[in-house]
Order: sequence, then C-alpha cells, then structure tokens
Amino acid sequence: MVEVLVVYYSRRGSTAEMANLIARGVEEVPGAVAKVRTVPEVSPVCEATEDTIPEAGPPYATIADLKNCDALALGSPTHFGNMAAPLKYFIDSTSSLWFSGALSGKPAGVFTATSSMHAGQEATLITMLLPLLHHGMVLVGIPSSESALLETTSGGTPYGPSRHTGSDNAVSDEERRLCRAFGARLARVALALKRARVK
Repeated sequence: MVEVLVVYYSRRGSTAEMANLIARGVEEVPGAVAKVRTVPEVSPVCEATEDTIPEAGPPYATIADLKNCDALALGSPTHFGNMAAPLKYFIDSTSSLWFSGALSGKPAGVFTATSSMHAGQEATLITMLLPLLHHGMVLVGIPSSESALLETTSGGTPYGPSRHTGSDNAVSDEERRLCRAFGARLARVALALKRARVK
C-alpha cells in the first residue's frame, strides 16, 4: 500500500477541486490511497495564528504528513507566475526534511489553477518543482500519451495538471481527465518505487 499526499492551498475552491480529482485518480489505482491536506493563510504583517483544525475542508498539512507519505502532489493557484504565499510558507518550513533526506527518492508532482488564460500556469508549475528538486524527489508530469493533453483548449501541461477557471468556474472534461490521470500516474510510480526498494 502507498499513500499519496495531496497538499494544496486554495482561496476560492478551484485548486481544492483539482486536489479532489487528483485524489480520486490516486484511489483508482489498486494499492494506493490519497491523503488530502491544505495549508493555512499567512498574514502580511505578522505570523498568523490559526486553529490547528480548519473550520471546513481537510486538516492542515504537517511535516509528519510529508515525512510519512510515499508520494506528493503539491497544488496552488497562480499568483504572478508563482505559487501562493501560504503554500510557499509551508514549503519553506521543510528544512528539517531536507537535512535528513526524508523526501529524497519519493515521487512528486505539481498542479495549479488560474482565472485567466495566460496567467502563468507553466511558470507556476516550474517554480513549484524547484523545491522538490532540492529535496531530491522524483518528478512526475503528464506525458503526451495522455490524449486529453493534446485535446485541451483550457488547462493542462506536461509539467502537471492546470486549470483555467474562466467566468463560469467549470472544470473542463479534459482538465478533469488530466487531474485523474496525473493522480493515477503518481500512484503507479510510487508503487513501482516502493516495490523496487523492497527487492
């Protein structure tokens, strides 16, 4: 059994919806289970204090969640071609895992949502991959063999699932398929790597 941790930040629910679709894709793979977690807001003037359990939605991610997972999917809305501050704040708190090498060799991938078509989806995904490389994680994207990647007219990239929320905030069929395919791919890679370590 492998556990795929899906950690995201979402202000208006678009990235959260992607996280749930990715988790669904993970759990379509026999032997894989998804664990969905979010991160709290940060304050622009001081370190924000939040309850340890959010009012709604999944619990907040912890360093222990990262340490104990077999794979990681990291998601954020695009903010000026980069991940949102709350997710960056959480990632910046993982130095202890870097020192111990706890994430090294684990598969990981990223996903994002934007409200406009050319808002920096790919730039955001690439900048989100950089800390994962520093942790020594094995990067997983979406290959062109996924037909929805070639058919989409909104979101979807080789670097990971993306979504254009648009005015109606609807997830396109292709975006939905890519999220689930990405979750399943991440789960399969995690299973393969775990089996290889056991041998």
